[in-house]
Amino acid sequence: MTPSRSIIVTGGASGIGLGITKHFITEPNTHITILDINPTTGAQTLEDLRAEFTSANISFEQCDVSSWESQAEVFQKVFAQQGRIDIVFANAGITEKGTLLPEKHGDANQGPCKPDLSTLNVNLVGVLYSIKLATHYMSRNTDTATKSKGLIVCTASNAGLYPFAMAPMYAATKSGVIGLVRSLAKPLELEKIQINALAPAVIETNIAPDSALFKSMILTPMSTATNAVAQFVADTSLTGRVAELHGDHVTFAEPPAYVDEDTGKNIAMFSSLGYA
Repeated sequence: MTPSRSIIVTGGASGIGLGITKHFITEPNTHITILDINPTTGAQTLEDLRAEFTSANISFEQCDVSSWESQAEVFQKVFAQQGRIDIVFANAGITEKGTLLPEKHGDANQGPCKPDLSTLNVNLVGVLYSIKLATHYMSRNTDTATKSKGLIVCTASNAGLYPFAMAPMYAATKSGVIGLVRSLAKPLELEKIQINALAPAVIETNIAPDSALFKSMILTPMSTATNAVAQFVADTSLTGRVAELHGDHVTFAEPPAYVDEDTGKNIAMFSSLGYA
C-alpha cells in the first residue's frame, strides 16, 4: 500500500537530518527517503535504522545537493515511487571551506587565490534546488486533507542571525537561507505550501572539523530541533518562521523592524506590484 505521507531529508544520514529522520520513523503511513552524498554512510545508516526500527518504511538515495541534476533525479524517483512528496527537509550542509582573508604565505606578486565556493554551493544553492523541486512536486498533492499541500523546512543557523567572524561564508549561506524562507512565505502560501527554517545554536553533529570543539560549548539537544519540527507540522498557519533553537527553548526570531514608514510602504508596494 502506498504511504499517505512521503518525506525527504537531505543530509539525512547523520546529524540533524538523522535526528529528524528518527523523529518521524515510527509514524504510521509515512515513507522517509534519506539523501546523503556519501553512499557508504547512507547505506550503513539505512541498515542501522532498519535494525533499530524494524517496521520502518525508509529508503536511501545517494545525492549531491549542490548538483541540480542529482537532486532532480532523486526527487523525480521519489515522486514516481511514492506518488507524492509532502515534507522536505533541506538540511544538508557543510562547514566553512577556504577563506576570504589574505593568504599569509602566498606570493604577493601572483595575486589572490580564487575563493572556494563549496560552502555556498551546498548550503545555499543546494537549498535553492531543494525548494524548487519541493514546490514543483508538492503543488501536485491534490488529495491532501489539510489546508497545506506541503511543508518545507530549511536548516539555517543562529550564525545566520548574528555576526560569525570565524566562518563568514558559512554565515552568509545561513543568512541567505533565512532570507529565502522569509521572502518565499507569502508567495508559497498562495500555493498552500508552508516554508520555515531552523536556526540552531550548537548541536553536536559531525559537521564540525573536530569533535573536541564541542567540549567548550554550551550545547543544544537534538530534541529541541525535533520539538520545533513538530510545531511546524502540527500548525499549518506557521510559515516564514525562523525557529531559533537554544538550549531547551524554541524561539521564533522576528525579522528586523523597518527603519522608517517609507521603507515599509516601499516593500508593500513591491509585493502588490509582484515584481522588483
